[in-house]
Amino acid sequence: MPVLSPALTRMPKDALARWFAKRAPRSDEMRLSLRNVYIFFSKEGMLFALLLLITFVAGVNYGNNLVLGLCFYLVSIWLIGFHITFAHVSGLQVRLLELSSAEVGAPVWATIEVSSRSSKPRRQLRFVFEDHSEDAKATSGSKAAHAMVLASVDTAQTIRLPIMTHKRGELTLPRLHISTVYPLGIMRAWSYVYFARRAWVTPRPLAFDWQETAQRVSGHDETVGGQYVAGQDDFERLDDYVLGESLARVSWAHVARGQGMFTKHFADPVGHEQALHYVQMPSMHHEDKLSELAYAVTMLGRLGVPFQMHLPQAQADNHTVGQGEAFVQACLIRLAKAP
Repeated sequence: MPVLSPALTRMPKDALARWFAKRAPRSDEMRLSLRNVYIFFSKEGMLFALLLLITFVAGVNYGNNLVLGLCFYLVSIWLIGFHITFAHVSGLQVRLLELSSAEVGAPVWATIEVSSRSSKPRRQLRFVFEDHSEDAKATSGSKAAHAMVLASVDTAQTIRLPIMTHKRGELTLPRLHISTVYPLGIMRAWSYVYFARRAWVTPRPLAFDWQETAQRVSGHDETVGGQYVAGQDDFERLDDYVLGESLARVSWAHVARGQGMFTKHFADPVGHEQALHYVQMPSMHHEDKLSELAYAVTMLGRLGVPFQMHLPQAQADNHTVGQGEAFVQACLIRLAKAP
């Protein structure tokens, strides 16, 4: 049973977090310096500090110069370790290169460049994104699995770190925690980096029979008079022969009749142009409707079918028709931005 209630411990933690954030304003590129690098005893270092105290008290109390000499020797080791540990974090340059988007429950991946101007390598640096939101507390036990430790940083290295997502919409990146206990494990130096760039979290696709819904709304069969893409199945048209085209596509019947050389073009049917409407999704809840739209958008993107997506309060993009991976991603971002 905790000695203090969570409400009493949360207030000083929140105040300390605001103080850290004030000393490191949000930016996609930051150099760690004396202003934003902190150092204190590690958990093992607290035992070392207790040892220093015991040897000093014992040496003074009993007037034993050997014990006092041991105490001062341990203090000199502590001072050297203090300097080396702090120097391994101070001076690092951290820059956010790329930030991906993801659906709810999947991680957003941040690509980060870590560099140092020092000629000496920085060792045993640990990187992890800290997420202290209410939604993340249930999965806080897996935070260690999301950390990355760099054995050595000498010039510039690129790392990719995951950020877990818990709800749809715009994601403000949690603070990046950089720390080390090198070389002795007595002191722990750390710093926080607050990136300014934000990511979009799209709805998690919710499967439903979108083809039946589309046919019921349109009132006709999808395979009649639809859209086509270049292929091999159905004859589409004749064009004048262009030098360099394959002779296998030449219409030799026209050549035999003396009508000239023509090239035959074929196409594969991909169905009707689809219109996805928010109000026609079968679910009753707003988030479920967005998830069903995300599923339909993903399926149409895989099939290569042209489509348009109608959202409430989004008149500007409702009539845009497109296809392909780029258009699918644009539609998913629209779903992420939906109110």
